[in-house]
Amino acid sequence: MRNMKEVLKELQDKIGYSFNNEDLLKQAITHSSFANEQKINKLKNYERLEFLGDAVLELVSSEFLFNENKDMPEGQLTRLRASMVCEPALAYCARDIDLGTYILLGKGEEATGGRNRDSITSDVMEAVIGAIFLDGGLDNAKKFINRFVLSDLENKILFLDSKTLLQEEIQKKNSAQLRYELVGETGPDHDKQFSVEAYLDDVLIGTGIGRTKKAAEQKAAYEALVKIKGKKRV
Repeated sequence: MRNMKEVLKELQDKIGYSFNNEDLLKQAITHSSFANEQKINKLKNYERLEFLGDAVLELVSSEFLFNENKDMPEGQLTRLRASMVCEPALAYCARDIDLGTYILLGKGEEATGGRNRDSITSDVMEAVIGAIFLDGGLDNAKKFINRFVLSDLENKILFLDSKTLLQEEIQKKNSAQLRYELVGETGPDHDKQFSVEAYLDDVLIGTGIGRTKKAAEQKAAYEALVKIKGKKRV
């Protein structure tokens, strides 16, 4: 089993930022369930850093969208920002750097699949942003956000709003009916996996697996969009 020093070094190498105060990074990846198990030397968890990181992320993403979309009205900018920094979006970005593998979880949270839960990985992503901001200032936090959150936006938006985009694409071309069919459920109640197929009339156009029916439908829609638009997968 790797020691904490090795874990922190590996994560810093992955994100391209070296902390002056590694305790901040350790706090950023510490879930409350793990902190509560430390009876003698109780650790701080990531929640306060998440609060800070959320504010930094909103500022940086707002500035980015403002500069990149000079004619876009305020309402559209707000909706676009919300889709970019919502829980599924941040969890998706966290998976890009395998952030879940570094999170310190209590035994109970570990056993119930917390390491792969979007609500936790997205929170840790924001906590890491907060930690970088405290350790190295806004410029370093902005570099992290630009690299891991605001990159490849076209494909990320396609992934995150696939159901809406697929419906719009189909309506442009024909009058066929789009429907989603739940074809399977596996796993215990606390850690289910749902399998969904997307059909255009009776033609199978996409399949998806997710921890909720909605997530599975999004993935099925995304697969269909990739075929229709000829995009590369994200």
